[in-house]
Amino acid sequence: MKGTVLFTALGVVIGAGLGWLYWNYFGCTNGCAITSSPVNSSLYGALMGGLVVNTFKREERKS
Repeated sequence: MKGTVLFTALGVVIGAGLGWLYWNYFGCTNGCAITSSPVNSSLYGALMGGLVVNTFKREERKS
């Protein structure tokens, strides 16, 4: 359980960083809902990072 939370948190942090980098290099200044501000882009990246990391969650074995 603890490893899953840490793994998800790592995905969220990496996703937020990648979202900010996307805004910094490719984001538009007006007319775009997600990439027009660094906060929106980082939050969207954090959400996507958390979701992507959770798709690789390993099931626990029952002994």
